[in-house]
Amino acid sequence: MIRKRTSWRPAASRRRSRIPTERSRLRSTDLVRLSIAGMRARPVRAILSALGIAIGIAAMVAVIGISSSSQAKLQQQLDALGTNLLTIEGGQDAFGRDTPLVEDAVGRALRIAGASSATGVGNVPGAFIYRNSYINPAQTGGLEVKAADKDLLDVTGAKVRAGAWLSAATDEYPTVVLGAKAATRLGVDTPGTQVWLGNQWFTVIGILEEIPLAPELDTSALVGADVAAERLAYDKQPTRVYLRSAENQVAAVRKLLPATINPKMPESVAVSRPSDALAAKDAADDAFTGLLLGLGSLGLLVGGIGVANTMIISVMERRREIGLRRALGALRKHIRQQFLGEALLLSAMGGLAGVGVGAIATAAFALANGWPIAIPPLVPAAAVGATLAVGTVAGIYPAWRAARVSPTVALSD
Repeated sequence: MIRKRTSWRPAASRRRSRIPTERSRLRSTDLVRLSIAGMRARPVRAILSALGIAIGIAAMVAVIGISSSSQAKLQQQLDALGTNLLTIEGGQDAFGRDTPLVEDAVGRALRIAGASSATGVGNVPGAFIYRNSYINPAQTGGLEVKAADKDLLDVTGAKVRAGAWLSAATDEYPTVVLGAKAATRLGVDTPGTQVWLGNQWFTVIGILEEIPLAPELDTSALVGADVAAERLAYDKQPTRVYLRSAENQVAAVRKLLPATINPKMPESVAVSRPSDALAAKDAADDAFTGLLLGLGSLGLLVGGIGVANTMIISVMERRREIGLRRALGALRKHIRQQFLGEALLLSAMGGLAGVGVGAIATAAFALANGWPIAIPPLVPAAAVGATLAVGTVAGIYPAWRAARVSPTVALSD
């Protein structure tokens, strides 16, 4: 019978073998110091890598900030001007022919419950305005002459930038008030200037500011209805009516207006809400903002690739350091943590710098345009979070590759 020999060891030796050896540890503070030391060893490369992240984040923060500031400005305008303004125009009949409004369209609109005020303007056919009588009649500059009621400013929320508005006193004289763009195109800066209107001289008594809810008035020359009827053959038939209603009854008033203005053919009356056009413009701006955000995300991706490239090169250059640390007892997970920490630190530096640059760009653009500065509070946090995510993804492969380095091979290079 063959017996298996067993090796004999003293009892003291067996007891020593059961004593647990202390495993290598890497504390969080040590990891931070190692990451900073790795970056300080190659500062130029670290700055250039962080710069790629910073550009992408700055673009994203600036785009969102500028868009939010624009929306805040729009909301301020709507709060000041109100969203309860409706405009009524003549539409088209079943045969595609234009249908004008009735002469008493303003009075009919005011009969609706919930309507608080209304006014009208009418195109003066055949009348054009020029800077002087020597200009070619064909060069109208896209300007229109309109007869306006005296309460037009109150209903539309328009303001006089210079001079005065039409009044009972001006009805006796050939006077005109210019919209903001009309004054610019005519080269009129101050009231008191003479203009050639309807083959006769009119005196400019006022210039309006731009009217966001009635932009068609910006390119118009406005004369009193009585003066227009007396001197320009105006038939006193309005082509557009502006109506204010109670805020909570806008939808109901809008629904009743066509049948009230023209009971026989309500479908020939077009009713619109100017604030809806501003909201649509804001929606278009949001779509453009989404495009710019996509470009900013692309820049962030490029920055992440730069970080990954930097970390891979760092692994190749620091093989002896990695081998020495492994030989001294560092575990593979410690090497992974070290290089992943460097990638995260690079990305975080770029993210914080990008947030700062984006915020400064937003503030400068908003102040230059007279907008309120509005950056959503979650944007900076989301930007930094995105950079950390990019840094994690960019550092996974270099960290894994560094951990796979054999100590003996690395030290023998």
